[in-house]
Amino acid sequence: MLPVQKPTHEYRTLEEIRQRKEELAEELQKDNTKFSTMWNQVFVSKEETSRGEYIASLVSKGFIAFDLFLTARKLLNTYGFLFGLKKSKKKKHK
Repeated sequence: MLPVQKPTHEYRTLEEIRQRKEELAEELQKDNTKFSTMWNQVFVSKEETSRGEYIASLVSKGFIAFDLFLTARKLLNTYGFLFGLKKSKKKKHK
């Protein structure tokens, strides 16, 4: 991977440094505002518009929870010995 080359500025006076500092502060403020807006959009909950959508949402979440429970149960039954929950099963050959 190539190294990132940052632009270098040669500052000759204290005023140039202050001006650059103000520019960077403005850029940071714009980025902060943009980031805050995006962050808030991630966590805004969608409002249910009707009772039917609310019930559909509950049913969907219920199926997801049930599926998660069955998956976790199957994984623990199959690979539980890795976590010391029970001894591994040995199959008897006839």
